[in-house]
Amino acid sequence: QVQVVESGGGLVQAGGSLRLSCAASGRTFSSYALGWFRQAPVNEREFVATISGSSITTYYVASVRGRFTISRDNTKNTVYLQMNSLKTEDTAVYYCAAGRFASVSRRYEDYDCWGQGTQVTVSS
Repeated sequence: QVQVVESGGGLVQAGGSLRLSCAASGRTFSSYALGWFRQAPVNEREFVATISGSSITTYYVASVRGRFTISRDNTKNTVYLQMNSLKTEDTAVYYCAAGRFASVSRRYEDYDCWGQGTQVTVSS
């Protein structure tokens, strides 16, 4: 069973940047994809970004493409989400999730271990 713990959230002004981190333990780190999801109040949890176990493949939701970058360091068992040019609509609780497989997926059902989430608030 994988355990993941997020960190790095906070309050930032629109146009600013934040970097989220997610430390994982459990299964061999490079054997599974990792994803970031987010949930704003009254919204469903939505996919943000994912990276394959090998780091070769990444995928983003259209609304963050070009502003967010997902990466992973397999020597530190950590995945990152660099968020630039933040907008007020990026405000949400961000969750890190470990995938069931090494390949990327946007599907909630393909992730079986979730962190507690970290709050990101973007002010205007």
